[in-house]
Amino acid sequence: MDRVIITGAGGRMGRALLAGAGDMTGLKVSAALHRKDDLEAALCHADVVVDFTLPEATVGHLLACRKHRKPVVIGTTGHNAVELAAIEDAAGEIPVVLASNFSTGVNTLFWLTRKAAEILGNDFDLEVVEMHHRMKKDAPSGTARSLAGILASVRKQSLEKVARHGRHGLVGERQPSEIGIHALRGGDVVGDHTVIFAGLGERLELAHKASSRDTFARGALRAAQWLVHQKPGLYDMQDVLGLR
Repeated sequence: MDRVIITGAGGRMGRALLAGAGDMTGLKVSAALHRKDDLEAALCHADVVVDFTLPEATVGHLLACRKHRKPVVIGTTGHNAVELAAIEDAAGEIPVVLASNFSTGVNTLFWLTRKAAEILGNDFDLEVVEMHHRMKKDAPSGTARSLAGILASVRKQSLEKVARHGRHGLVGERQPSEIGIHALRGGDVVGDHTVIFAGLGERLELAHKASSRDTFARGALRAAQWLVHQKPGLYDMQDVLGLR
């Protein structure tokens, strides 16, 4: 029986994780922690930590997990460069899964996006559109950034140089190298993502729409069970699902 600690237990994803854990065979929640709870005190009774909190909280959780040699699944998004470096550094000593999205469907979308970009080549214009609920704090979503990053990597581009976050005013003609990224916010949308390949006379769209957070929770818990048996390193859901 794998024992898991869920941080951010009072949030939307935290509640979904707690509900989903009850349906997972071979998994037991040893602690459900809220903002001011002490993670380190609970680690002696756990095999793995699932973190869905805030970027600044993730770094502190990593320090505790590193000290006690506990694997950690990170679903928190919006990390800055310093925080991402801390995650990569910790992965040198403990197993870490860092993913922008834990849905099996979305990770299939990642795989399909790469394949489509490879097949279609440079003759198609690339755009990524995402929509989330009005309460989401970061934009664009981590999943949208991952999708744009896949497109850039296939074309051997630096995403920072070619990304275009929305367009306004007299911006001129679209450049072939651009990767458009557009964030929509409203209502209670769990998460919609569409990758558009727009060519002359045809358009291909790959889309995923989530109607429940349960799919993300199941994926994160699946990742936790998988991670318990891995060596130190930085992994993502493509590794968990065997899509590499």
